[in-house]
Amino acid sequence: MKKAIIIFSVAALCIFGQGCCRNEFAVLNRKAAKEYLEPIRPAAEGRNPCWNGYSRKFIYAPAFEIAAMEGAAKYRFDIRQQEGDGQWSFTATEPTADLSPVWASIPPSMVDLTVLALDADGQRLDTVYTRSFLRDFPFEGPYNDNVRPYREAAMMAALYVHNSEATKAWLDSVTPDTLAYPHYTYANKIVGGLIRIETRIAENIPSKREEAIAIAKNAARFLIDQSRPEGDPLEFFPPTYYGRLVASRKPWNIGKTMTMDACYAGNAFLDLYDVTGDELYLDRALKIAGTYARIQNEDGSFPIKVDFATGEPVNEVGAMLHPVLNFIRRLQDDYGAEGLDEMKSKAEKWMKEVALETFDLTGQFEDVNVADVHPYENLTNCTAAPYASYILRSKPTPAEIEDARDLIRLSEDQFVHWNALPDGNGIRVICPPCVYEQHRYQMPVDASSCNVANAYLDLYEATGDRLAFAKAKALIDNITVVQDPTDGKIPTTWKLYSPKRNKTRSFWYNCTCSSITTLLRMAEIVGEE
Repeated sequence: MKKAIIIFSVAALCIFGQGCCRNEFAVLNRKAAKEYLEPIRPAAEGRNPCWNGYSRKFIYAPAFEIAAMEGAAKYRFDIRQQEGDGQWSFTATEPTADLSPVWASIPPSMVDLTVLALDADGQRLDTVYTRSFLRDFPFEGPYNDNVRPYREAAMMAALYVHNSEATKAWLDSVTPDTLAYPHYTYANKIVGGLIRIETRIAENIPSKREEAIAIAKNAARFLIDQSRPEGDPLEFFPPTYYGRLVASRKPWNIGKTMTMDACYAGNAFLDLYDVTGDELYLDRALKIAGTYARIQNEDGSFPIKVDFATGEPVNEVGAMLHPVLNFIRRLQDDYGAEGLDEMKSKAEKWMKEVALETFDLTGQFEDVNVADVHPYENLTNCTAAPYASYILRSKPTPAEIEDARDLIRLSEDQFVHWNALPDGNGIRVICPPCVYEQHRYQMPVDASSCNVANAYLDLYEATGDRLAFAKAKALIDNITVVQDPTDGKIPTTWKLYSPKRNKTRSFWYNCTCSSITTLLRMAEIVGEE
């Protein structure tokens, strides 16, 4: 890791600094523009079905699933701006051709695509396809640099959470104050996130160490107390839902748990073990891993949601397995955990043969109903980017690197916004560069920026790709830009709201934890003291 940090530091100082070094962006921007002409796993290759049926925007030249028409000799692709005079056309012998012949000429805008079948003489036979979408902005650096040191930004964000009424309440209690902070209802994710934030404070702010550890220990006690008892099907698993607030009160969530959510608690326990040395927390993490090994299906899969008491699946949906893969790898690499190889190998095989080969990197969130989602309907960076990171952090083969690149390209294409079109008032209502969370929740979220930025950093570390580092830095730097300089809060959602709605803007501890962790990673990379 130290060698990689030195490489990153040189890149940060010599390539992405101020002044004449900005000329390097001309090279990087040209490289990005060239890469955007390559479609992402088009169905015509035969590797996977068409994945972009629900897509709303594209940065990479797309190709679509269009059936050939009997008697057609070729096809004309007509693209027209919805607002403006821009029109572009080209012909191809196959209806599944990608839009690369004209893609670089189309400025960022909403466009309408019409595909016409033509006979051998070039005469129109019929319209075989229509579609509207956003031709989104490409990467064109430089973007705003960080407005304060990364470590400072991370500690400001951590202290915002630490100093809140909802956090201070843990000093005298082992139950969450859900009146002060209703999101505690998502126990694994939010309480686990809080524990991890407090451990960052304990590691970095000596004057707050004792208080931070006390808060973290009481929060950990809550998760332990809420966990299923030894001997139960889900023994040692803390719950996804607690207190019947927000989504926890939905009928389909009451008494249920998301299988992968126990990884939030497992990682929190490991962080707390790291700062305290208390074997209790390492033991709990290992026991959670043991339950995963016991409940895994023979094909390597896990059910996405189960009854919390019986462990019985509530539907036939399989979970995306990047959380458990990363958790198990951490246990093995950092703590020497044994007996987990078979589970990890089976889970890796399932992810490769199902998630990767179908390219259905679906979103699975505890606050939306995960059943009855059509394939590709709810793609998300929250699956694709962390899975890419998992692949890249284990001496990947050239083929695995290309798989990871595809996952990162999907994340950028569908969810990264390097810039934004203004609304009718001339206002960009999001804060680019930013990353939307999922198809079903079209909202820029700080944790999503972290997912994609970390995958870019992992790609750079594995390959030396300077463009990947430039993209990561742009996303991470913008976290410091949107951070409130008066209190350190990093808003979870980066969209302009009315003053009234802004007062109730959703704020998630787990997302802030992602921002803090990513900022600290960047601080180490660039050599901040």
